[in-house]
Amino acid sequence: MKFITIGKPLLIILAMLTVSSFIAACASTAPTCSTPQSRNLSSAIDGVQTSLMNGCHAHFDRYYDELLSIAEGDPKPENKREFSEFLVWSSDKGLLSTRQAEDYYNRFFNVKFMAMRGDYNNCSHTCPNKTKVLWDMERELGEKERGLLKVSRDADGYYRADQLYQEVELVLEATCSACAATR
Repeated sequence: MKFITIGKPLLIILAMLTVSSFIAACASTAPTCSTPQSRNLSSAIDGVQTSLMNGCHAHFDRYYDELLSIAEGDPKPENKREFSEFLVWSSDKGLLSTRQAEDYYNRFFNVKFMAMRGDYNNCSHTCPNKTKVLWDMERELGEKERGLLKVSRDADGYYRADQLYQEVELVLEATCSACAATR
């Protein structure tokens, strides 16, 4: 019987390939990206920051929503600052652009509406999309209710946002009627 002899260099290469495949398998394990375990907002933010830095950045929206839920369990004015600092950190780490971080904060914690930002002609831009603009503002008002009322107990801020929504709705209706009359 003839045995095939494998040279020593070939055995070394084979061993190295086997070891490297085991190492590669371990290195490609996906992060767990689990839900924050703490009901304390500061601790939950710390856990989320660790997860985000360990490869879970694709879950940012889910984490943000979970942090809002945790804050709803202990609403207080300081929660606004906690979210602001978290968003600044997220921007500093390159997880969000500065504008994205501002948008997250403003959608939940500021009375101004992100759905109505920008300088554009109401007749040519907003009026043809009035239903969508108002729907976006109504959805954003719900986010403001969550952030301002349920997370940070800022009833005055929420009621200012609600009044602004109603005023914009009224002004937009009048403006679009005027635009339609001049055509």
